[in-house]
Amino acid sequence: MSDQSATDDASAAEYLPADAGAVQDALVTWYTADHRSYPWRETTDPYEILVSEVMSQQTQLDRVVSAWTDFLDRWPTVADLAAADRSDVVGFWTAHSLGYNNRAKYLHEAARQVVEERDGEWPRNPDGLSELMGVGPYTANAVASFAFDNGNAVVDTNVKRVLYRAFDVPDDDATFEEVAQRLMPEGESRIWNNAVMELGGVACEKTPDCDGAQCPWREWCAAYQTGDFTAPDVPTQPTFEGSRRQMRGRVVSVLTEYDELALDELGPRVRVDYAPGGEYGREWLRGLLDDLADDGIVAVNEGDDGTTASLKR
Repeated sequence: MSDQSATDDASAAEYLPADAGAVQDALVTWYTADHRSYPWRETTDPYEILVSEVMSQQTQLDRVVSAWTDFLDRWPTVADLAAADRSDVVGFWTAHSLGYNNRAKYLHEAARQVVEERDGEWPRNPDGLSELMGVGPYTANAVASFAFDNGNAVVDTNVKRVLYRAFDVPDDDATFEEVAQRLMPEGESRIWNNAVMELGGVACEKTPDCDGAQCPWREWCAAYQTGDFTAPDVPTQPTFEGSRRQMRGRVVSVLTEYDELALDELGPRVRVDYAPGGEYGREWLRGLLDDLADDGIVAVNEGDDGTTASLKR
């Protein structure tokens, strides 16, 4: 290992969760139990996956579904696309508002390369796939992952946002890539990359939905515990003033400064308008504490002198 590689490994280790196995299991279990259904997630055909990846560049996934289906109805196999007239492919691209026409040209040329230069055999790793026309490192890795389960960890904007918020990974591309790679279970790029991108697209969007989406990383997530959901693509705090997410973050922040607090001591530190019997009173605060207790973050202690709260250590 080079000195630089050793330095990168040491840097990445600083941001990895202590129990990486539990973090991995939680995410895969969450994704397996329920995730958005897209047709390209139901196939391992590299042609179908490449078409979806090229179409998805700067286009919302829900809009891609009908275009992807229409495209494959017209050119069902890579051989069909290779034999097509390029102007027809470009015309399809334009008619479906799929962005830059060069993508259609490159996709057509990539199909021709596979059929004419490789006798229909697809490269099976990111390096080989990158040799196809218009297939950059990200797309090559995605196809290798989803078609052949042979990719590296995907690092896109969503994944960076997740790692930045959850594990305080700094906004540095090399560190993001190293942490993402070390966090991915070895040999499981297909399910892992789908799962972590789903996490960024459903639970950890620019405005997060931690509880609504039942984010599986809440127990470890720095942003969830502090209420600070800024990220590289979210330079200012998303609008959640007064939300339960913000209040839970304040509870955790306050409890980091005290070993234990009674409810009526904790409440005013969370909201200035806290009143024991009011709208934002003991019942409201107890609801926040119960949520945090369910997530394994806070301990609620019932005693003769009343209820107190503390962070689980």
